[in-house]
Amino acid sequence: MKNIRLVIEYDGKDFNGWQKQPNKLNIQGTIEQAINKITGEEVELNASGRTDAGVHSLGQVANFKTNYDLPMEKWPLALNANLKKSIVIKSAEEVDERFHSRLSCKRKTYRYVINNSKYGTAIYRNLETHIPQKLDIEKMQEAAKYFEGEHDFKAFKASGTSGKSSVRKIYKAEVLQKEDERIYIELTGNGFLYNMVRIISGTLVDVGLGKIKPDEIPQIINDKEREKAGKTLPPQGLYLVKVEYE
Repeated sequence: MKNIRLVIEYDGKDFNGWQKQPNKLNIQGTIEQAINKITGEEVELNASGRTDAGVHSLGQVANFKTNYDLPMEKWPLALNANLKKSIVIKSAEEVDERFHSRLSCKRKTYRYVINNSKYGTAIYRNLETHIPQKLDIEKMQEAAKYFEGEHDFKAFKASGTSGKSSVRKIYKAEVLQKEDERIYIELTGNGFLYNMVRIISGTLVDVGLGKIKPDEIPQIINDKEREKAGKTLPPQGLYLVKVEYE
């Protein structure tokens, strides 16, 4: 029995998120069907975490176990031949039998992409969020640093979600200005709550619009009240960039 780890890129636009569910197009089920076509086996594909409907990935990691004998370098070719063009297997490798994509994960990096031009774009509209009002990048960069460290991020998770601990550690929080009038918000942490990246991004947008001052962020974190943070930005601007295990 082999334990195989995949690195997966996908455009989430047409999918109802990662998680397998009946009668809805999802990424997990689509890849499991491709594995079944190759191996004849019913496998369970475990991801580093579930992405929501419309969210993209540059480096999702998932693993499955199989008895099928195929040279490791041929797995991406075989799978990609049986997948939609909106999903690409970037690599496959055999890992220790105890490896689990979610339980073994140490760090994840997410990116939120904002088009801050006046009119936006038709071509990339499903791959970013358009905010036409000019954002103050320097204030957003100042505010982002307050998210670094270990905090209770209760104010930055979707209301009504599970009551498990909302304490997480953010190793790096950056706001990057690109030459094409795009802004990247990048967060690296040991884990993220439901909608946490999209809510932090919405809060930083409010800072950029002058609705929230950078030095108000610590108080918003400490108050743990969802309504004091910014709105949840749309899913199409969000990317899972990479997952780290060491």
